[in-house]
Amino acid sequence: MTSRTTTSTVTFAYPFILAGYSDELPAGDYKIFVEEDLVENLSFTAYRRTATHLRIEGQTGAGRTEMRPIDPENLEAALWRDHKRSTKIRKGEAALSPLEDRSSLSPNG
Repeated sequence: MTSRTTTSTVTFAYPFILAGYSDELPAGDYKIFVEEDLVENLSFTAYRRTATHLRIEGQTGAGRTEMRPIDPENLEAALWRDHKRSTKIRKGEAALSPLEDRSSLSPNG
């Protein structure tokens, strides 16, 4: 059977936890590896996902890399939570920015 592995990078702005694991991972860029097998005997090319892994570098020991099996839906949920948190904070920071010239906001100003 023919298989392939694709790699992508995801970025977390904040520390996060993936379902199924108890440890919190720090914010940063993480490589995602998706393994797929070719579905044979079709009139078109199609692949079926067989595994998804998150590469964690240097978290479990000096210079040690861990390939952690993950559920793609759990990854999507963690990214969604991170995005929502980023959006909330950006809105709050924009509304409370100390660098904004507030004199133009006063009726006398």
